[in-house]
Amino acid sequence: MDDDFRKAALDYHRLPRPGKLAVEPTKTMATQRDLALAYSPGVAAACDAIKADPNAAYDYTTRGNLVGVISNGTAVLGLGNIGALAGKPVMEGKAVLFKKFAGIDVFDIEVDAADPARFCDVVAALEPTFGAINLEDIKAPECFAIEAELRARMAIPVFHDDQHGTAITVAAAVRNGLLLQGKHLSDAKLVTSGAGAAALACVDLLVSMGLRPENVTLTDISGAVTKDRPNMLANMARYARDSNAATLRDALPGCDIFMGLSAPRVLHPDWLPLLADKPLILALANPDPEIDPDIVAAARPDAIVATGRSDYANQVNNVLCFPFIFRGALDVWASTINEAMKIAAVEAIARLARVEASEVVAAAYGGSAPVFGPDYIIPKPFDPRLILEIAPAVARAAMETGVARRPIADFATYHRDLQRFVFRSGYLMRPVFEAASRDPRRVVFAEGEDERVLRAAQTLVDDDIAQPILLGRRAVIAAKVKEMGLRIDLETTVRVLDPTLDSDVFDRLIPPYQRLSGRRGTPPEAAARRLATRASVAAAMLLHDGQADAAICGGTGGWWRQIQYILPIIPRRPDVNRIYALSCLIIPSGVLFICDTFMVIDPTAEQITEMTLLAAEAVRGFGLSPKAALVSHSSFGASDSQSARKMRQALGMIRARAPGLEIDGEMHADAALIQAIRDRVVPDSQLAGSANLLIMPTLDAANVSFNLLKAAADGLPVGPILLGMSKPIHVVVPSVTARGIVNLSALAVVEAQDQASPNDPQPKLP
Repeated sequence: MDDDFRKAALDYHRLPRPGKLAVEPTKTMATQRDLALAYSPGVAAACDAIKADPNAAYDYTTRGNLVGVISNGTAVLGLGNIGALAGKPVMEGKAVLFKKFAGIDVFDIEVDAADPARFCDVVAALEPTFGAINLEDIKAPECFAIEAELRARMAIPVFHDDQHGTAITVAAAVRNGLLLQGKHLSDAKLVTSGAGAAALACVDLLVSMGLRPENVTLTDISGAVTKDRPNMLANMARYARDSNAATLRDALPGCDIFMGLSAPRVLHPDWLPLLADKPLILALANPDPEIDPDIVAAARPDAIVATGRSDYANQVNNVLCFPFIFRGALDVWASTINEAMKIAAVEAIARLARVEASEVVAAAYGGSAPVFGPDYIIPKPFDPRLILEIAPAVARAAMETGVARRPIADFATYHRDLQRFVFRSGYLMRPVFEAASRDPRRVVFAEGEDERVLRAAQTLVDDDIAQPILLGRRAVIAAKVKEMGLRIDLETTVRVLDPTLDSDVFDRLIPPYQRLSGRRGTPPEAAARRLATRASVAAAMLLHDGQADAAICGGTGGWWRQIQYILPIIPRRPDVNRIYALSCLIIPSGVLFICDTFMVIDPTAEQITEMTLLAAEAVRGFGLSPKAALVSHSSFGASDSQSARKMRQALGMIRARAPGLEIDGEMHADAALIQAIRDRVVPDSQLAGSANLLIMPTLDAANVSFNLLKAAADGLPVGPILLGMSKPIHVVVPSVTARGIVNLSALAVVEAQDQASPNDPQPKLP
């Protein structure tokens, strides 16, 4: 970790408020009656119900969706025994993953108790608070005894993720790796490098799936684990062998699976020929694996390699499973997470990698979904299908093994309910960032002196999403970069262009700009002046001229005025009749796209049709299946107003042009979001669940709805996204944040990738 990254990490944790978590109320408390219901005297009713039936706590409190992430800080990440307090940032981080990936609330609890007995007493006493316990960062061998003791004492799931989360993900990789290599688990010979908590849990789970114990050789820093080793715990002793192998090298001949959970570079390249034909090499030490995959590829091209790193193929990361295992366990009120539930998770993860990806999933992977094979034996952590596959599989296994206290009656409904967790916040943008980073493009920013743009440029460079071009005065930009403590290099990673000084770049743009805008009252002298003084004009001309691949304008001044500057330069696509604006809002309940929020004041039925089809195409670009609702003051024919008639007419036209699109209308906004309301009006609606794309009858309705939701629901906006433009250009609103600029820039990069010829070499910044 270099000093710049350390400072960025500290700022991230400290600003704008310390930490990564907050507790937010889920009920309104606006009136005296609200207060009476929430506390005294109304709370007594819930207390009485729970006293009569303890399971009622799942109905009347947060217990059923609350996990305790608990640690004593004795084995934190790669930091070791740093203590409970120093480990708190890690526990907060784990809590955030639970919430972001699976909608699970978490209290992180750091227990200052190195003594296992005292630690167990503290945690066991917390059982009434939680629906499940996630033990984290507890050193071996104490972690084995602690988990066993708490599982025996508590009637809720207790899960040590460092052991079992790793084991589940590793087992899924092994399942698919052996399948591709034409081998069976029951015949495979496995050698470990490392015999700690994670390694032993991996071996235990694989044995429960069919690996024969006599085919396992454990090695650690002391060499091979043999029967004469003193003071072994039972879970290690069961794999101790009578063997002449004393070292890792001695154990490797004929090895089908090398499983490293140890230290960097312990698997020497010279030893690779000792492995069996078509081996599976899991080099999972972080940040540096036991052997570099490139070395394996050169020496043993028949091998399949997995690591714990995201920059290599086949990343084995326990974030693939732990949020979703807990989701399934909580949803059936499971009393434990047993072996069958873990194996169900393994098979769900492995199966997901083998399933042919749909168009929606391909979009989530940046337009080109990976195909099951040696470089893709396990899904990626941002795969939107993980929760939809793992949670139901775990829930079913809990029901089948009798540990579910509230079985799920309708799995189809449960599957639909789980979709509300997909693509929240980071999930929405993650596939876009992934796609952009594969081939970063040149994005010109009209307002290059704006601090929000400069912060966004830093993120875009750090994450390798785009190659920023900043328009503005060099001295001003350089001074702000220094003042803000940014690290962007204005000579190499970021290009700065000053329209008033860089005549070699901008003078040759004057004639084409005059030709483009001449019939709009722009004489030659005015064209030169506009290029120098109107940043949006300069940015659009750089895009038009091919000196940039995408453009981001606006952020200051009137939004519509910026549009008027760029439309003569970057017109609409020839196959569309108008430009439309799609805005996205990420709110606690999910993601909503609203159209048209900025461009067409009172669209016709034909324009409603066109904007809906363009918006649905854009929604698919996020990896989402569009579920569209034509929103109106009228609900399914209740009014015969002109506005209602045009929405009904548009529905027929849309269905004729896109019969596969899930859409209905015209309908009230609440009916669009709540199926129960919709079903009371029309039982045969072709729209299932909650709509994620709202098509409004007028610009007023769209813009007002969007801003009301943004303010009332504390929504995170993305956009506006211009639909139908011939080149990737977008105009941000004055209230945009740096993160909003990053999001829109990534979208523009992906659009530029889609428009570029695959044979064109990617131009780089000079």
